[in-house]
Amino acid sequence: MTSRLPVSLEDIRAAARRITGRVRVTAMAQSVSLGEIAGVPVHLKLEHQQSTGSFKLRGATNAVLSLSQAERARGVVAASTGNHGRALAYAAKAEGSVAAICMSRLVPENKVSEIRRLGADVRIIGRSQDEAQQEVDRLVREEGLVMVPPFDHPAVVAGQGTLGLEIIEALQEVSTVLVPLSGGGLAAGVAAAIKGVNPKTKVIGLTMERGAAMKASLDAGEPVQVEELPSLADSLGGGIGLDNRVTFAMCRDLLDDVILLSEAEIAAGMRHAYAAEREIVEGAAAVGIAALLAGKVRADGPVVAILSGRNVDMEQHRRVINGEMLFAEGGR
Repeated sequence: MTSRLPVSLEDIRAAARRITGRVRVTAMAQSVSLGEIAGVPVHLKLEHQQSTGSFKLRGATNAVLSLSQAERARGVVAASTGNHGRALAYAAKAEGSVAAICMSRLVPENKVSEIRRLGADVRIIGRSQDEAQQEVDRLVREEGLVMVPPFDHPAVVAGQGTLGLEIIEALQEVSTVLVPLSGGGLAAGVAAAIKGVNPKTKVIGLTMERGAAMKASLDAGEPVQVEELPSLADSLGGGIGLDNRVTFAMCRDLLDDVILLSEAEIAAGMRHAYAAEREIVEGAAAVGIAALLAGKVRADGPVVAILSGRNVDMEQHRRVINGEMLFAEGGR
């Protein structure tokens, strides 16, 4: 099945060989509390413990290493909601290249400052990923930088898929994998890896109700634009691109379901991660836990929920833990 898709199981295995030694193999931990709630064993893939605090380092590293020396010398550029920018800045610096990262004003300051710390040229443009992407296109056109997209790129998807390989190798009997879903790079890569090894394993994408671009696109049968709104799961914001070439088709063909979560449910997931699992995660990383707590996932065997990132503003995290509602349901 995956051989007909833009990224194959062999592409993902090649990416795993390429990034070995540059990216951590993250642990999986069984959650007793979530297992009691779900009625089946639940394991947490602790990808938030990755070197840059999110899974994005996998795809960015594979993409940078796939470039020629001449391309790396020109420098790389991307639009980002934060985590891809941090990962690309880190990967570029490690390989002697430079990065320009374009972000909208919706990206939290803690993520912006960390990207600057890594030496990247940060550009804050507009209030959406689409506006930030316009600056990326200009830098490619006028300054010759090489674009490394945050998700819609075969090398990026293959890199993210290495996380799926780690899951299926550590827990071959896994029944359901819960994956945060935004532009689809992680979901597409993980699904291609998991189903390439065991087609019977379900892979479910999880995203917020506020501005779920991939969900809206899948429902429409083609990529569509959605309005970006503030959310606890800010890393899941942004569009998928009307000219999407990779992740839309892969998510359409490989995901078994997509589940939407309210801001209150995401907050509950963050609180549970902190209180019961002793893990600090950002809202986007808590969606798997949130779906289990809300009873929105039914499984007949072991479940793995991916904790995708920890790059949360700590003041925001404190307020969530204290039970404050930061974004009203359905509001702006």
